[in-house]
Amino acid sequence: MAIHLLYVEDDPEIGSWVSQDLKDRGYEVKWLKSGEGALDAAADAHLIILDVMLPGLDGFTVGQRLKRNYPQTPILMLSARSSIDDKLQGLQFADDYLTKPFHPDELTARIEVLIRRSGSLSDLPLELGHLRVYERENRIEHKDTGEEIILTGKQFQIFMYLIRHLGQIMTKEQIYEAVWGDPYLDGDKTLMVHIRYLREKIELDPAEPKIIETIRGIGYRVRA
Repeated sequence: MAIHLLYVEDDPEIGSWVSQDLKDRGYEVKWLKSGEGALDAAADAHLIILDVMLPGLDGFTVGQRLKRNYPQTPILMLSARSSIDDKLQGLQFADDYLTKPFHPDELTARIEVLIRRSGSLSDLPLELGHLRVYERENRIEHKDTGEEIILTGKQFQIFMYLIRHLGQIMTKEQIYEAVWGDPYLDGDKTLMVHIRYLREKIELDPAEPKIIETIRGIGYRVRA
């Protein structure tokens, strides 16, 4: 099942590279250059990406109308406006607000988070490199072989915590306290040991990890 995105952006250069990048990542993308026709196009969308500066009706007005008609469909606002007033106005109806310029990896990470949070695709697995993760079933398998990868309880909790914060750098303190429920003590190696064993199970080459990235001096991140 493909993930359908409605993308509304009037800038031809930005619109072209963003829509192509999203298609290259496996999304189905319908790109509109104005808000005209957005209400009809949104009927099949799992998520709406909406620029603020549009010809005719601005993105705030278009977004409010889309939210009224499709309250369960997540809306991600894109804007060069970075003032707190603009963000607050957008977040009155939108589910997230990303300022330009942005990295395509960050856009993808936010799309993944919003779609998963909405629950509309909760039965679909998340694909990370060679892994396929079935979150509802607590199951991870190798995408090419179909072999199930068995994790311990703590390993699975750590991995799921990082996945729920896909693309974000999470500190050792945040991960430890979320998984163990106790305050993190500086110098404690417990998390590091669990991460090492987790990588031995999920990474193709644990010595050169591609799934769980170490952010030296801070913590870890799972890239989208």
